[in-house]
This record gives sequence, structure tokens and C-alpha cells, in this order.
Amino acid sequence: MNAAMDGNRRNWDERVPIHAASRFYDVDGFKAGRSSLMSIELDEMDDVRGKSLLHLQCHFGMDTISWARMGAKVTGVDFSEAAIDLARSLSDELDIPARFVASNIYDLPVALDEPGQFDIVFTSYGVLGWLPDMPGWASVVAHFLKSGGTFYIVDGHPAKNIFDDEGDGGLRVRYPYFGSSEPTVYEPDGGESYTYTDGDTPLETAAYEWNHSLGEIVSSLAAAGLTIEFLHEFPFSGWRALPGMVRGDDGWWRLPEHNDSVPQLYSIKAHKPIA
Repeated sequence: MNAAMDGNRRNWDERVPIHAASRFYDVDGFKAGRSSLMSIELDEMDDVRGKSLLHLQCHFGMDTISWARMGAKVTGVDFSEAAIDLARSLSDELDIPARFVASNIYDLPVALDEPGQFDIVFTSYGVLGWLPDMPGWASVVAHFLKSGGTFYIVDGHPAKNIFDDEGDGGLRVRYPYFGSSEPTVYEPDGGESYTYTDGDTPLETAAYEWNHSLGEIVSSLAAAGLTIEFLHEFPFSGWRALPGMVRGDDGWWRLPEHNDSVPQLYSIKAHKPIA
């Protein structure tokens, strides 16, 4: 597990400059005031003004800073030192207070010794597939939440991850839905592996991903002591998750055929019961 996580950290270190230069992230627009948050989380999250918010797997901090613009007191966490360096630079340049911590999720209770200190724990879009251990992840979420605090996630639906992501666009089952302790390894294949953005620079490091069923995710949160408020599913994606997807005028990506048959995003809102 540690070797795979270390490999993913190197992979995401490599992605940072590619993503920062991409149209997908539009850093210049963000600096000019554009929020990087999407309509799902904006509609489903409570008012964050004055609330302490812990953002897990924050990449280079655009969403974290967007929550700060809305009045939250934010802490962003990512295992990529390169991403955290850029996040701190953006916060400083924009003069928007935000704290950023470089840490593996599972080591965070040691790196950030603030148990039960956050009103909100938030994470979003392309996060859980990089983690091997859902019960361990959920325990970290619960560790940092205040009594009565809110957890919120919006992420890629694990059902869509069964399909071939390198084919001609047809929905052909390629990967298992039910997870394994062994990750699926994506080798760079001679420099032909690219990120989900429009950047045309090939990655040179392997990536390791785990598929976690929706039942595993929900059960892990419940076992960690959280009360589920809702589970929502959506027939569109925030990125080109499968070949052939087309981006609509609303910014969401959809399959040209059978789109409504494939759940592509889900969101969960939960809270830590008041002791």
C-alpha cells in the first residue's frame, strides 16, 4: 500500500504544472474571481460563512480558496508537496487566508493535531479512487469533525469505473466493480499517458487506483459513527471520464448514447452525532 501511495504522490507531483497551465483549471480566470466550485456542491452544502472547513485531497487549493472567498475558515490537505506549494502561493498572491498542509490522508491525525475541531470536512471529484482503505479514510473524516459537524463528498460514481476508458467510446465492461486490496496499475506506456485535462504533456509515472463500491463507501462512513443524511446520484460528469463524452452548455460531460443508464457522479452528506 505504501509503495502504491508513494507512486501516486509522484504522479500527482508531476500533474501539478500540467494542470496549472491547462484551460481545464483556468487559473487566470480563478485569479480574476471565478469560483472553481460546481453547482452540485454549491446547491447541497450549507452556508459556510464563519465555519471551519477541512478540505481533504485539495490538489493545488482552488476549491479550498473558493470556500474561503465564501467566508469559510479553511484548511486544505494534499499529499503532493508541489500542489501544496502552489496552493500557498495562490493564497498569498490573492491575499485570501487559507492554511495548507502536506500530508497523506492516513497520516493526517499526526500531521494536523486538531481532533474534533472542524465544522465541515469536504472532499470532491476524483478523490477516493486514489485511496486503498475506506474504513481508514472514514475514521480520519470522523476524527476531525466536531460533534454535530458535517461531512460532504461529491465524487465520480464507482459504477462508471467498470467501463473501458481507453476504447472507441462504446460501453464495454473492462474493470471490476467490487474492489480489491490490489490496485489497478496504469503504466505510462512509453510516455502516452495523459491527465484528464487538456494538457498535452505525457506523464512519466505510473498511477495506482482502487475502485470502491458505493456500499463500501457508505458502510465505512456509518461504521466511523457518522449519520448519513442523503446519497444522491447524477447522470453526468465533471470531466471527460469516458471516451466519446461530450461537454454540454452547462459544463457537464455526458455520453452521447445511453447516458441516463450510467450513474456518473454521487454525493453524500453526513453528520457526526452530537455527543
